[in-house]
Amino acid sequence: MDEITRRDAMKIAATGLLTALPLTTVVEKAEAAVAPKKSTSTAKKTKTTYLFFNKSEAAWIEAAVARLIPADEQWGGAIEAGVPNYIDKQLGGAWGAGERLYRSGPWEKGTPSQGYQLPFTPAELFKTALKAIEKDMTNQRISFAKLPPEKQDSYLKSLETEDWDLGGVPSKVFFASLLQMTIEGFFADPVYGGNQDMISWRMIGFPGAYGSYYDVVDKHGIKINRAPMSLAEDSSGHIHPSPNIPAHL
Repeated sequence: MDEITRRDAMKIAATGLLTALPLTTVVEKAEAAVAPKKSTSTAKKTKTTYLFFNKSEAAWIEAAVARLIPADEQWGGAIEAGVPNYIDKQLGGAWGAGERLYRSGPWEKGTPSQGYQLPFTPAELFKTALKAIEKDMTNQRISFAKLPPEKQDSYLKSLETEDWDLGGVPSKVFFASLLQMTIEGFFADPVYGGNQDMISWRMIGFPGAYGSYYDVVDKHGIKINRAPMSLAEDSSGHIHPSPNIPAHL
């Protein structure tokens, strides 16, 4: 672990092998092994039209995901991949509204094996937690987006490891939700609003959603040297976002 690079950590995280470790811990190990360098990534930041987040919420989300998956000297990070757009569209749609969540209680604190036990929909959870965080920022007279990176990391780590009450949302639950959605937006098919330019797939060498792998199905451990393909990519290479993003109940 001492010799793992930041980008290697993200590659391994994509396979689920690091689920037992907090991502902040993994990134800290990576940063200790590799001195930070100025990013020379050619990936462009795509402007997001926010449908769910207001201006201050969007600024916080952008700053937070930029620290969870930062750009490096070779590849873009969460911002370049459009992760804030993915999170915004998911929370603004049917999933965010709790379309498939059990919503009749009772609302009791469960055991770790029982999973999510809160009365909030994903949209309510984010709105509630971000409102409490904004109040905390206001009281401290600071702006999270304007803090230096090490201060942002410290604040995110406190959300991850300490027991803050964010308006009824445990900070650990909020951080876990934010981290999960950040990883999803970075690695999921571009049809869902993130992973723009298939940046993460190109980074890890994942070929994407080809119709058939008949020619290589019996070959193992080989590198597939071809550009990745999205679920919704047409013959000209244009990716058509899912019409259900955001979905409506």
